[in-house]
Parts: sequence; structure tokens; C-alpha cells
Amino acid sequence: MSGGVDSSVAALLLQQSSMPVVGAYMKNWINEDNVLGDCPWQQDILDARAVCDRLGIEFRVVNLMADYRRLVVDYLLDGYQRGQTPNPDVMCNSRVKFGVFRAYAEAEGFSALATGHYARRVEAGTSDAGRALRPTSEMQVGRKARPTSGTEFALLEGLDKNKDQSYFLALLNQAQLRFARFPIGHLEKPELRALAREAGLTTAGKKDSQGICFIGEVKMADFLQAYVPDAPGPIVRASDGRELGQHRGLHFYTIGQRRGIRVPSNTDNEAYVVVGKRASDRALLVAFDHADAPGLFQSEVRVHSLSWTGEALTAQQTLEGRVRYRDPRVTLEFIPTEAGSALIKFTEPQRGLASGQILALYDGERLLGGGVYL
Repeated sequence: MSGGVDSSVAALLLQQSSMPVVGAYMKNWINEDNVLGDCPWQQDILDARAVCDRLGIEFRVVNLMADYRRLVVDYLLDGYQRGQTPNPDVMCNSRVKFGVFRAYAEAEGFSALATGHYARRVEAGTSDAGRALRPTSEMQVGRKARPTSGTEFALLEGLDKNKDQSYFLALLNQAQLRFARFPIGHLEKPELRALAREAGLTTAGKKDSQGICFIGEVKMADFLQAYVPDAPGPIVRASDGRELGQHRGLHFYTIGQRRGIRVPSNTDNEAYVVVGKRASDRALLVAFDHADAPGLFQSEVRVHSLSWTGEALTAQQTLEGRVRYRDPRVTLEFIPTEAGSALIKFTEPQRGLASGQILALYDGERLLGGGVYL
């Protein structure tokens, strides 16, 4: 329980289905260096505890700070220092929430870990991607004993497409999915808030968090400024090599970024956009934001560290992918290369794909898995 309304209603629904439930807050970050802005972990704990008191269930605070620093924060900082754009939320889910936190839950004798993600877990009728699924209520599954190793589950997008969070679960594997429950995946957000109000939960009107995973309302630039030393370099126009200015560090920029470059537009008031990073001299490459800007659009990318929610795909096939969280699914050709890697060919060129970001792979609403852009 994060202290937000989504996980609060997840606990409410599980309790209403007569399941024994324990609420747990993952204590991952407390801003111990006192260099960031609002990291509201104390208020989040109070809110989560208040919901558990209202529901009459046990509440725990589980300290995972060391694991989170090692598995998420260090990964995040290392990626940015190498010029990448890593995704801490996806890694938090795969490595921490359904990794070390799941291990804690199993060691404590729990049979499942439920979260407030907008996603739906269903029992798969077959291991073949794209075939029919047998939908199974999360509540019904939760009443059963722990699923046997032969039971396969699939992960579908949340019913509320404006809130769907399946993208952030792209690196989960089948073992993690078997242990997972997503009680609110069938709800629309207004309906969920109504349930919270009806139950008298203090989080019913709480604003959704928009910050870094479990750190709070902290801007990524502020986080990086606190933990990654400045490494200045030239801002170079990609078309002719002309130097336009200086930047503080490549880690403050990502491919496709327009704001914060701080170089003037041309006489036609056209803005520059980031199209690349050159490690040899720490150059930030920019171009005017046109469809033919060099490096801005890509028809092919390579992904590594592929992870699958079910059986791994080993043959070339047409799939859909979500190149970023808020982007719609797009058609692509999936071409496996060496183990854990693939060449991706998009039907339509995609804008601003950066090394370190996550590509989520789908068959319709079904999340198949995901990989990391090279």
C-alpha cells in the first residue's frame, strides 16, 4: 500500500471478498541526504495506516531502502551517467516490488501480493500468445490455494485505457505474475474513487502521484543534479557541426526533448530538438524539429534484456508495441537475434527513442513482455 487511493481500494476489494489481507508499505526512500524537495513518505505511511485502521486490517512498514538503492537508484544513476534514459518505475516493479518484496511476502507465508496497478491478470487457456484466454476473476483466483506450477497466467491492459499501467509491468516473468494480483484492473478511475468515498477511506480524494517511483513529487532533473556531477560539453547542430552553446551534462537530456536546451530558435521561430549524444566529446546533438531531422525518427531499433510474461517468442512475427507509457500501441515486426535480444522494425517511424527506455510488446490487449532499447 503506497498511501494512494488505488492501492487503498485494492485492499478494500480484497477484504470485501472475505480474504485475509495485510497492508504493507514499502519503505524505499526517505531523502536521507536532505537534498531533494517533497518526498512525502511520512504522510504516505500515515495515509496507508489510516486506510488499514478503517478496514480493520494489520498494517506493516517493510524497510527495503538498501535493496531499492542497489536495484533501482544505482541503476538509474549509472544509466544517466552513460547517456541513457532509464525507466526506474519498470525496474522497481520487476526488481523490488515483485522481486525482493515478493520474496519477503513468501517468506512470511503469504500466498499472493496485490497492488493497485491498472492491469488485469487472467488465466491463459494456452501458452501460445494470441490464442483465446479464459478470464478468471482476481477475487476467485485469490480464494484458491497457491496456483500450481502448471497454471499459466496472462496480463491484459487495464479496463480504463486512460489509466492502464501494463507498460510498467513489461519486465515481469511468469513466476512473478502467478504470485501477483491486480484487484482494480477492471475499474474506471471515477468508479474507484466512488468506492473509496463510500467506504470512508481518507485517500478517496488524494491526488495521484506523478513523481519518481516511490520517491515522490521530485523532478528528474533535480534528482540528477543532486546525485550526478555536471559534465559540460558543446551543443552541436547535427546538420553542419556548428557549435551553438554549452550544456551542463548529457544526463539532463533525452532524445526528442525540446525544452531546456537553451539555444535560440532561427528566424522562422523553429525550435531545436535533441537528436543525439556524442560520447567522445560529450556533445549534445540538436536539429530543428522537422520530420527529417537526423536521428529524431527511427524505423528500426534493437532491444536487449527481453523478458516475457509467458513463453518466450523465438520466431519472427508481427506484434504491437508501446514505445513509451502514454503512447498508443503501434505495429512492428519482431525479429529475434541472439538470446534475449531482437531487431524491431516499425511499420511507421517512431519519434525520440532513447537508449535505456523500455519497449513493451503486445498481442492486442495482452502484454507479452518487453525489452530495453540499445
